[in-house]
Amino acid sequence: MMFRPPIKHCRNCGQAVAYCVPDDGDTKERAVCPACGTVHYENPLNVVGTVPFLGDKVLLCKRNIEPRFGKWTLPAGFMELGETTDQGAARETDEEAGAHIEMGQLFSIISVIPVGQVHLFYLARLLDGEFNPGFETIEAKLFSEDEIPWEEIAFRTVKLTLEHYFADRRTGKFTLHHGEIK
Repeated sequence: MMFRPPIKHCRNCGQAVAYCVPDDGDTKERAVCPACGTVHYENPLNVVGTVPFLGDKVLLCKRNIEPRFGKWTLPAGFMELGETTDQGAARETDEEAGAHIEMGQLFSIISVIPVGQVHLFYLARLLDGEFNPGFETIEAKLFSEDEIPWEEIAFRTVKLTLEHYFADRRTGKFTLHHGEIK
């Protein structure tokens, strides 16, 4: 089942919208305003974050918010307008972990189809082991692969990204990973 956040009213004129295929040759059902004709497109949200590492350890954050309160995650969150994906990932890492990083390459892209999201994670080298977590984080902590609380990971995208990270670390070659969750 496809996720569709409901648009109820036109953002331009406030009239109630109707879901239909627009007359402009589109093939998908969209929220269309019958009063002014505006077509409202519903596109996936980008979630951006990092895989912060120091030596053989990665930084995880224990969530202080829902969903998945008390579970561990990589520092990540929704991209804001006016920023690039890597800027958003760096901002989220600062907000959630208070970590000082050097941004690296884009590492994983995972489409989360049921909720209309795309998760993008960058490698990020930690410049030190000092963390100052923000209000969304109970605790920020470094873990080696065998110390990670795998059963307490908050999101499947984080688990997949961590699995790819440690597999690539063993080979010494980091490549771009992509996948989807249906």
